[in-house]
Amino acid sequence: MVHWPYPFWIAHRGAGKQAPENTLAAFRTGLAMGWRGFECDVRVSADGQAFLLHDDTLERCTDGHGAAAALEWPALARLDAGGWHSAPYRGEPLARLQDVATLLLAQGAVLNIEIKPPPGAEARTGAGVARQAQALWQAAKDAGAPWPLLSSFRPAALAAARLAAPLLPRALLLDRLPPDPVAAARSSGCVALVVHHPLLTAAPDLLAHAHQAGLRLLVYTVNDPALARHLQHAGVDGLITDEVQCFQPDPAPRPPLAQAR
Repeated sequence: MVHWPYPFWIAHRGAGKQAPENTLAAFRTGLAMGWRGFECDVRVSADGQAFLLHDDTLERCTDGHGAAAALEWPALARLDAGGWHSAPYRGEPLARLQDVATLLLAQGAVLNIEIKPPPGAEARTGAGVARQAQALWQAAKDAGAPWPLLSSFRPAALAAARLAAPLLPRALLLDRLPPDPVAAARSSGCVALVVHHPLLTAAPDLLAHAHQAGLRLLVYTVNDPALARHLQHAGVDGLITDEVQCFQPDPAPRPPLAQAR
């Protein structure tokens, strides 16, 4: 049987609309609203620190400029990652993965880490994020907590993560359909697919095929309550949303699937 310790409801980039996305403020906001499942974007600094940021460049979500991966962590730590969102968050710093791990593990929350490599850095980023995630969660895992779920659009990043930390579960992210999504996930040693929700309209059999192969299937980014109810009723295994105020999160994990034969 496939064990699945993750909640159905997952807050995108922390509570990334109510507070600056991918910052500790966003996670604290989500936790205060009762959320216990979170997603975030993680990349690696020039000196090897795993930190949270969606974009390859700094302009949208900080007061910095240029490629995020070109800077070492001390320079990144000085940036304002909250002022772009609203005045109350001015001065909110970028978050390291270790800071997020400390916060979430203390609250019994779980994390989906999207590995975000800049072009050409898939192996370095995938391996770096996976190694640090394993080290950060190892003690909690030994005490019974789940590993974080690693995900990426880049198979090369997932392959590097698999080599660096083979025990950590992985998921293949899809924003378009390859010829055989299930085969693509299984060839990367993944336990799940995480797909842009319109793909289930384009490929209505995908959910059933994934489950038949022993894979979980999650959807992003679902912000409409009616659509969320429809997808939950259809049997998807997780739903990533920006609109954390619209849903009542349920921390209970989904039931196990029969292992593929």
